[in-house]
Amino acid sequence: MKCKSKQFLYKICLVITLLLPAIAFAQNGTRVEGTVTDAVTGETLIGVSVSLKGTTNATMTDIDGKYALNNIPASSTLVFTYMGYETAEVAANSSVVNVTLRESSKQLEEIVVIGYGTQRKADLTTSVASVSADDWADRPIISAQQALQGKAAGVQVVQPSGKPGVGIQVRVRGATSLNAGNDPIYVVDGVITNDITNISPSDIETMQILKDASSAAIYGSRAANGVVLISTKKGSKGRTKVDLSMYVGFSNVTKQIKTLNTKQYYDLMDEVGISVDRTNHNYTNWAKEMYGTGMQQNYQVSLSGSTDKTNYYISGGYQKEEGIISPANYDRFSFRTNLSSDIKPWFKVTSNLSFARNTRMDATDNANAGRGGVIMSIINTPPFMPIWDSANPGQYATNPFQSSWENPFAQANTYDKNQEYRFMGNLELDFTLADGLHFKPRFSVDYTDHGWDKFIDPIKTQYGRQANGRGEHADDSYLTWQSENILSYNKKFDGKHNFSALGGITMQRYRHTNSYMSVEDFVKGTTFKTMTLNMANKINSATTKKEGNSLMSYLARVQYDFESRYLATLNFRADGSSKLYDKWAYFPSMSAGWRFSSEKFFEPLTNVVDDAKLRIGWGRNGNQGGIGDYDLYDKYTIVKQETTGEGPAVKPGRLGNRDLKWEITTQYNAGIDLTLFNSRLTGEFDVYYKKTTDLLLYIKLPSTVGVDLPMRNDGEMVNKGFEFNINGQILTGTFKWDAGINMSFNRNKLTKLGLTPQFTAANIESNGDDVIMIKEGLPLGSFYGYVAQGVDPETGNIIYKDLNNNGVAGVDANGVIDSADRTIIGDAQPDFTFGFTHNFSWKNFTLSAFFNGSYGNDIFNASRIDSEGMFDSKNQTTTVLNRWVRPGMITDVPRAGVLTNSLNSTRFVEDGSFIRLKSLTLAYTFDQKIINKLKLSKLNVYGTVNNLFTLTKYRGYDPELSWVDSNASAAQLGIDYGTYPQSRSFIFGLNVSF
Repeated sequence: MKCKSKQFLYKICLVITLLLPAIAFAQNGTRVEGTVTDAVTGETLIGVSVSLKGTTNATMTDIDGKYALNNIPASSTLVFTYMGYETAEVAANSSVVNVTLRESSKQLEEIVVIGYGTQRKADLTTSVASVSADDWADRPIISAQQALQGKAAGVQVVQPSGKPGVGIQVRVRGATSLNAGNDPIYVVDGVITNDITNISPSDIETMQILKDASSAAIYGSRAANGVVLISTKKGSKGRTKVDLSMYVGFSNVTKQIKTLNTKQYYDLMDEVGISVDRTNHNYTNWAKEMYGTGMQQNYQVSLSGSTDKTNYYISGGYQKEEGIISPANYDRFSFRTNLSSDIKPWFKVTSNLSFARNTRMDATDNANAGRGGVIMSIINTPPFMPIWDSANPGQYATNPFQSSWENPFAQANTYDKNQEYRFMGNLELDFTLADGLHFKPRFSVDYTDHGWDKFIDPIKTQYGRQANGRGEHADDSYLTWQSENILSYNKKFDGKHNFSALGGITMQRYRHTNSYMSVEDFVKGTTFKTMTLNMANKINSATTKKEGNSLMSYLARVQYDFESRYLATLNFRADGSSKLYDKWAYFPSMSAGWRFSSEKFFEPLTNVVDDAKLRIGWGRNGNQGGIGDYDLYDKYTIVKQETTGEGPAVKPGRLGNRDLKWEITTQYNAGIDLTLFNSRLTGEFDVYYKKTTDLLLYIKLPSTVGVDLPMRNDGEMVNKGFEFNINGQILTGTFKWDAGINMSFNRNKLTKLGLTPQFTAANIESNGDDVIMIKEGLPLGSFYGYVAQGVDPETGNIIYKDLNNNGVAGVDANGVIDSADRTIIGDAQPDFTFGFTHNFSWKNFTLSAFFNGSYGNDIFNASRIDSEGMFDSKNQTTTVLNRWVRPGMITDVPRAGVLTNSLNSTRFVEDGSFIRLKSLTLAYTFDQKIINKLKLSKLNVYGTVNNLFTLTKYRGYDPELSWVDSNASAAQLGIDYGTYPQSRSFIFGLNVSF
């Protein structure tokens, strides 16, 4: 049946509306009641789901473990399900049915999502980490990536800035590329994407992280950085369920950095040699004025259920976060429907639709005060300056030493708004062609409409007055559609041999359009934030762009196991890309597992070891994230000519490269899974070796050459490491204590750079030097500069180590400090990262504590160059009160007024190790008797503190933060240059089900 596209969403909503009234039904029968207890301890179990098999007639056990069900026909069966316990089916052959449940080996029986299918976790031969909604149920989070932080071994999640709505970095077993992407791809209910900011964490059921090549190779050319499979929630058997969750909270800055007061500032300026007016005794504490109280709020409601043929989940939510520095804020409206229906015994239809609107107001960070950086402006703005100019009402006060260094309020006054509308959806058909044989065609769409507006006030700010207002506007639309056709077969032979296979063809098309304009000299009095060309007198630039690419793939997988003892998996994928001259690349993988705990020789240990399995794997993955859509071809730049009438000129741009191909990452993995002491202790241990070849690099040439070299495949990189995850039930009974810990040890090294064996990056504008060295034999994030050996007591200057002998034999140094004396002075790569969780429960109370951290990483605190450099009129931190002022003085702070004391050096390299109490949650679940009286099925309240404390030696705001420049390579790690700090938040929430 055909329908117009505009009517599609309307018809979906109509179908939902028509289905809801028909969900509940009743049967005639008798009443059955009873008590459910633990088979080992004998304790009653609260909240066990009890249902009449094959119907929606269901209830739950109360605080005493009792239940009662009406309308139970004779010779029927009751089904008892409880998280962590084996499901029991019991005949309802009397009016009283008491049941005991046994704890299940959840880790073994759990079904996990893998590429284009599912599998018992016990039968995995690959390295897959699993995180479920239970891990963040009472932990308020805005982004789905936050739920991964500290929860999965080998997965490093870094929040590079504390700004609301900022992107989060995810690295699976280290970075594998320089100029190509390093984030994993996300597969949301089958839709492949690079961005999941539109997804509400409350809608997610589970996340599976495919870490090794053998698990991720089924996604081929995009899987070198790992794959995160996200499954959203579905309805459960039984009556219609309504879930409501909400929380509100406030936040504040966790740490203050003290700066000089007015008198101290005047004294410093005298030493620097800058004349000041000491009659001005005004004092503005810029940190106190700028740092405020942030707010967080979230409201989510969902409707879900399942009949014999139809399963549905519908949700809507609103989240908002206001930052500790105005105007930074973020909000999101989201809506989702997940529907599946068994149309025929051989035909099933599934659809997943989501819509979100995200809005983010920005406050510039990762920049010095001269470039609009709000954080550095708070530290560097002279303390005698007022907020407003008393002589010019309506204008922020101007810095008398440098007018372009606006005060923090003027910096933050810039209107910088990003807003996007995002639609994701798919439709999957499941045809059962024969027993175990399924054909699943799926079509998915991912569409984003993004708008950006930036407006600088023509009156309040100095920069705005110079340009009489400045505005920028950009519109972007992104459309990706994907068609997948998968044929799968599953068969069990003789009760011992399990065989499955799948094959398929996928096609993907991506399109991006962009329009941009920049204008100045607005109509007098203009305060509009939405810009049009006729509002301004001067057009700086106006551009449009269209680009796109296509990808076609063939994939296959074969899995076999014998008695779940000997297991093997083979994957193969071929990808053809429009980006390349030689279109096709091939990505095979293989893995095997041996459950040696099932062997006879292991029987003496089975009273201790429940399950033990060895895994090995090998595979190849690709990365095309850094290849431009048209890097294959030579590019040209169109240049406007002011004086001639011949039209615009065409000049050479970046050269094309017909030899360009994918980066290839080959990975070896070996692991062991253990379950001990009747499933009370589980552990997963893995070692791996990843080698990336044909590294994608942009080669830089001097601007005088007049042309840019193309992107090249010209380098190699290695990551190798060890990781483990251990979970244990330490105490059971009335008082329960569960704990889990994971640790990851990764070593990264650039082993080859080809044409350019070394180059630098990450320029620190205040001293003009790059601080990152990219060189063969070094890891990413290697800091480059001078070795500072303290302050000379006689001169007050920093003593730099002389490392260059200028080729003179027998001489270690040449007596001159110059650029040749720079060396490697630090490493941003941690020795290991970790996360551990403790859950304590007693009666109706639960206390959960989640810690995360890293050890052994350095941070280059570039903020200190501007806040302790003492080379211009910027205000400084109180650290400079210990500066050198007279000969013979012993101190570690040099004298004022000397720029060379602030070169990139070990003076600014600090230990970035930390351990943080990321979240502490106290929750209370109300008694079932009270809940029943309120006509509810669940009522839970909680309070959470995020970032309660951080143990670290780092002197900056936050050791987790890092300067991220979108134009820089992945080597730019561990640099703090006025980064917006994370906040401490206090949140109170409520979860209700009925």
